Amino acid sequence: MEAAQTIAPERFALTPRATRLEYAALSDTGRVRSSNEDSLEFDPETGLLVLADGMGGCNGGEIASAMALNIVLNEFRQFPLTLPTDDGLAAGLSHASMRLCTAIAKANREIYQLSQLQTELCGMGTTLVAALFTGARVTIVSIGDSRVYRLRQGHFEQLTVDHTVLQEQIECGLITPEQGRLAGSRGLITRALGVQAGVEVDVQEQPVLLSDVFLLCSDGLFDMMDDTEIQYVIEHADDLELAAQQLIDTANHKGGYDNISLILARAV
Repeated sequence: MEAAQTIAPERFALTPRATRLEYAALSDTGRVRSSNEDSLEFDPETGLLVLADGMGGCNGGEIASAMALNIVLNEFRQFPLTLPTDDGLAAGLSHASMRLCTAIAKANREIYQLSQLQTELCGMGTTLVAALFTGARVTIVSIGDSRVYRLRQGHFEQLTVDHTVLQEQIECGLITPEQGRLAGSRGLITRALGVQAGVEVDVQEQPVLLSDVFLLCSDGLFDMMDDTEIQYVIEHADDLELAAQQLIDTANHKGGYDNISLILARAV
């Protein structure tokens, strides 16, 4: 079994007048899978956090998630944001949000093109969630069933919506949210990066308040733990690094059926 990869929490300034963050990230293969197809990273210089959960035959999932991560991060590393966060508004989105959506579209295009060129990679794809912190705001994007949560003043809330058949059944009223939580499986993913030539991205902008904690995670975490359990660990751990390790350990203790990956970030 692969060893967990951990990054110690640090504090950094994103931009002048920006929110300051402390963060921790951890990824683990779990107790069942033989390899880890998740990819995650944060960039202190750009304020960008990205997590992807790959899928596909052979090494397709691992390749797709790594490509998504690298392409999106490199777009901001090579061409840093230079406009004010409230400049360049289009379709109700800030310049930063439009840049992030453009980077994700590029990742989708390159993953899809590679899958068409190499037969063994046909059908590969990845989920993706990202959080871009600019000033006192954060842009959150999601594709697939990886999630972003926010813990604010004792209220733990899922900010993203799962792109799954089960979620569509809930939205159509075929089953209740309670029945959905009791389901053994959340169903097939209805949206993923790199599976088709184009992809629809959920994007939102949220204010960042002092002491907010944001959690980006793959389904290997929340399939094993419910929201109440996750909140309890975050609130009672001494620091984010310890919280991340306890979340991984608990998910593994309860089965560890999938790769488990998460990024925690707290506004300080």
